[in-house]
Parts: sequence; C-alpha cells; structure tokens
Amino acid sequence: QVQLVESGGGLVQPGGSLRLSCVASGSFSAINDMNWYRQTPGKQRELVASITTDDSTNYADSVKGRFTISRDNAKNTVSLQMNSLKPEDTAVYYCHAKISSFSGAIYRGNVNHWGQGTQVTVSS
Repeated sequence: QVQLVESGGGLVQPGGSLRLSCVASGSFSAINDMNWYRQTPGKQRELVASITTDDSTNYADSVKGRFTISRDNAKNTVSLQMNSLKPEDTAVYYCHAKISSFSGAIYRGNVNHWGQGTQVTVSS
C-alpha cells in the first residue's frame, strides 16, 4: 500500500521560514507529478506548488518568489521550502502525488495519493 507522510510543519513568526518534506513509501513502479496543496477552514484546497518528473515547477501567484518545491527521486521525497512566511500562509499543507503501481498483474497508473496533512501557523 502506498503512503505519503509529511513532516516539518509548525509555528513560525512572520518573515520566518519552514521546510516541509513528504516521503512516499510502499510498493510502486513510478512517482509522477508531485504537488503541495493547502487548505484553510471553509475554503477549497488550493494548489501551492507542483513539480514534474523532469523538475519543471509551477507555483501559485501568492507564493512565487517565496516558496521552492524540489524532489529527490532516489529518496522518493518532495520538499517545500517556505521563506518570508506571512500570516495568510497559515493552513494545513498536504502532499499529493500521482503514483503508478502494480497490484498483482493489474497496472494502476497515475493514482492520486494524499498525505495526512501538516499544520503551518504563521503568527507573532
């Protein structure tokens, strides 16, 4: 069974930095796109940053120039370096990945997997 486990959330003052990490475990044949989403109460989950298998990246306008997404394919991890944090960055951050795997002889391509979420709070 494929699992995504996040770490690195916490409380930080405005202007500070945090680094989130997410590791994929289990049996799979390929990890395709990897993304970070965030969600605040009463709002839809929004895409923060994405990275493809060839390291092409995209960012939400609200985080461009402050956040950096990266991946380590050898370690099956994706990270989000968050700098110059603002109170409006406060949210639960979720790791997401499209992962392909075999279940016996059955190939399951690009299945959506989510982490459990990690809280990021930016407050003085």
